[in-house]
Amino acid sequence: MIQDPRTMADRRSGALDRLLDDLVLRMGEVGHAVVLSNDGLTVGASTGLRHVDTEHLAAVVSGFHGLAEDTGRHFGAGGVRRTMVEMADGYLFVAAADDGTSLAVLTPGTADIGRVACEMARLVNRVGEHLGSPPRGIHGRPPGTTRGRPGQMTDDETHTSHPQQLLGDRCDERGA
Repeated sequence: MIQDPRTMADRRSGALDRLLDDLVLRMGEVGHAVVLSNDGLTVGASTGLRHVDTEHLAAVVSGFHGLAEDTGRHFGAGGVRRTMVEMADGYLFVAAADDGTSLAVLTPGTADIGRVACEMARLVNRVGEHLGSPPRGIHGRPPGTTRGRPGQMTDDETHTSHPQQLLGDRCDERGA
């Protein structure tokens, strides 16, 4: 039986939107959450953002994350795991969620950034399941690959994206 790809995409987006809503409701410190493609298109979003604001955030984050990736390549620092912008009254966090997707989260300035990073890392691991994508390496590429050199791992790619490994003891089972 052939399934309509639009129906499958709607189901994926609905499940993803529920994950993002859960993050916002559970944490209280997260105002909005969006998953976007590498070209700046919204893949999923938490409720509470107008469509125009969701699209704007996705486009800005795509550009911002792309600049960070380019900086890492240019200066030999490797792929970007996450980026953070501290604003006068809040934070913008961006984390690579899967090959070609990113998770963006907006928080107030009072947010516990360690807890936010921990919860984002957990959600990043779950997002791939809802996008129907295979597991990713630490920088959004398949494990065991680097740009331009398939099969050759860099030192930092031998680590997993498990929150405790990325954040040490700041990320316990409660996410605190």
